[in-house]
Amino acid sequence: MDTILFTAFGTPISTMEVAASLVGLAIALLVASWLSGARARRRDAAEAAARQADLQEKLAELARAHAEVTGRLRSMGEILGSRQADLARFVAEQLESVGARVGRSLEDQSRNSSESLGKLNERLAVIDAAQARLTGLTQEVIGLKDILANKQARGAFGQGRMEAIVRDALPGNAYEFQHTLSNRCRPDCVIRLPGDERLMVIDAKFPLEAFVALKDAQDADARKVASARVRTDVGRHIADIKDRYFVAGETQDIAILFVPSESLYADLAEHFEDVVQKAHTNRIVIVSPSLLVMAVQVMQALVRDARVREQAHVIQIEVRRLVEDVTRLRQRVGKLGAHFGQVQEDVAGIVISADKIAKSGERIDLLDFGSTETAAQTELAFGGLGKAAE
Repeated sequence: MDTILFTAFGTPISTMEVAASLVGLAIALLVASWLSGARARRRDAAEAAARQADLQEKLAELARAHAEVTGRLRSMGEILGSRQADLARFVAEQLESVGARVGRSLEDQSRNSSESLGKLNERLAVIDAAQARLTGLTQEVIGLKDILANKQARGAFGQGRMEAIVRDALPGNAYEFQHTLSNRCRPDCVIRLPGDERLMVIDAKFPLEAFVALKDAQDADARKVASARVRTDVGRHIADIKDRYFVAGETQDIAILFVPSESLYADLAEHFEDVVQKAHTNRIVIVSPSLLVMAVQVMQALVRDARVREQAHVIQIEVRRLVEDVTRLRQRVGKLGAHFGQVQEDVAGIVISADKIAKSGERIDLLDFGSTETAAQTELAFGGLGKAAE
């Protein structure tokens, strides 16, 4: 049913009209909506196409960049491969060079070590020998110390040195060891001087205990006590020599006191001059081994002079015989000189004959037979050569 709803501007508006208007409006809205959606779809399609084109362009650029990166990576790989090969070759060369140097160094070190070990072994051998000698010397020093600590052994040591010096310098008939004097005393050695029947006495029993105490003294008081003991012992020994070995008409007025050590004699002469003067006052000469050698050499010269004087007539006879032998030698040399002169003349004649024969041979070689003088000279030359040969 068509009902009028209202009037507008004098025109009644019915329900149908309103419905038709609404339907038309709805259709218009639908059309407008469809048109706007189509435009939106076209715009979206355009935008999607643009985005697709942009995406394809970016994908193309990405492909180009990927291809470029791939090429660069391939070239870089090739470069790295060549560099790696060069590096491997360089490292191999360096390792070979280092190995060679290390080998040479090890060889040199081995050779040097062998030489050093050889030298070390030689030095060790020398050290062992020196140690053996040092051990022997130590034992000898210990033995010497034991000898010097024992009075009897010390006397035997001084006696041995003195006997060696005297025995090496003098003939056997010029000395005697342990000779018994008329007063029943027995000096260590007596020497017979030429032209004098009196004997020169040598004593080798020098007191040593006081000097050992002086060497071992630690302070001034101990040295003073030891010095006093040295003066006492040496003075007593000098007095004993004077009382026992000075026999009138049998021994010399001078005796010799032998000190078996140069250092001991130096200490005595340097620090105990009063003791040396006391010995000189008592006509006793203190000598060291070197001074005893000098004194014995003087005695040896005296003995030699005496023996020369004793054998003077024998020497004259021998000189006379020598003069006779020289005279005979002179005569024989004169005869030999005469023989040499004769031989020299014969040799000169032979040379002259040889010259003539040579000249004749030259003429014969030249077939020069026309001269009788040549034949005569040849015959004369051969005749002279025969006489010289005879």
